[in-house]
Amino acid sequence: MATNRVSPFLAAALESLADQTHPRVEVIVVDDGSPDPEAIEATVMAATPSARILRRSPAGVSAARNAGASAATGELLVFFDDDDLSAPERLSRQATRLSSTPAAVACYCGMRTIDAEGRVLVEADQTAVRDRLDVARRRTGILLGNLMVRRTEFEAVGGFDTSLTLAEDLDLVLNLSERGDFVFEPEALFDYRLHGGNNTSRHRELTASIDRIVRTHRSRAQLVGDSALADAHSESLRANARFAWWGAMRHARGEVRAKRWGPALSDAFWAARIAPSAPFDAVGRRLRRR
Repeated sequence: MATNRVSPFLAAALESLADQTHPRVEVIVVDDGSPDPEAIEATVMAATPSARILRRSPAGVSAARNAGASAATGELLVFFDDDDLSAPERLSRQATRLSSTPAAVACYCGMRTIDAEGRVLVEADQTAVRDRLDVARRRTGILLGNLMVRRTEFEAVGGFDTSLTLAEDLDLVLNLSERGDFVFEPEALFDYRLHGGNNTSRHRELTASIDRIVRTHRSRAQLVGDSALADAHSESLRANARFAWWGAMRHARGEVRAKRWGPALSDAFWAARIAPSAPFDAVGRRLRRR
């Protein structure tokens, strides 16, 4: 777990790790230059007394996660944010899936979205991917929080790209998908907490980062003549454009409720400028599904 603050959800996140049924869980908390390390230590020790704390000068979340992975001794890695929750049997279930599928590089599980109070906003809707092309298309929700990775594979792809501050998990997932299969544990074992302080609220920056990452991977596929993979990345880019509209409209509705008309219009104009065809694409997809 990488953090640089005492989040209001930190204790609950740590307690959900302390409650894991898997017999061997190593918890490492990387303090990435927090202004109050004593407060982090007190919270961590109260929730998970066996946890190790690594203090570092602030270097960003990717570097902090890489440091945590380097310090870990286990064969399987899970990266956990300071505001999320895991069901008690989560790690055991995913480890079992990986042990029964030796060729798989990673396992992802069902994931719900909850609000700041823990109420379920979106039930788990993840599905099994067929191959690397489904991963590249982003056909289902494979995020860092619901992922378990073999340590050898994490090291083989070089870990997280430290130049990335947003969507670094997408870059990791795409790199891993080129090395082997992903297995799916369908049980909803992970809760992603959606609130005003997390990165999903930074929709403009997140959209731009996803766009850069996917275009980079598409260029690599084109360079080696892998047209199927390049087409899959193009589909992912269209999905990102639809996400841009979703994020902009979601934020704009909040601005309208607060009667901040200027920011609401700014979001609408931004979405229309960077993804003008996304609404038509979304309507077409719905019609095709029907």
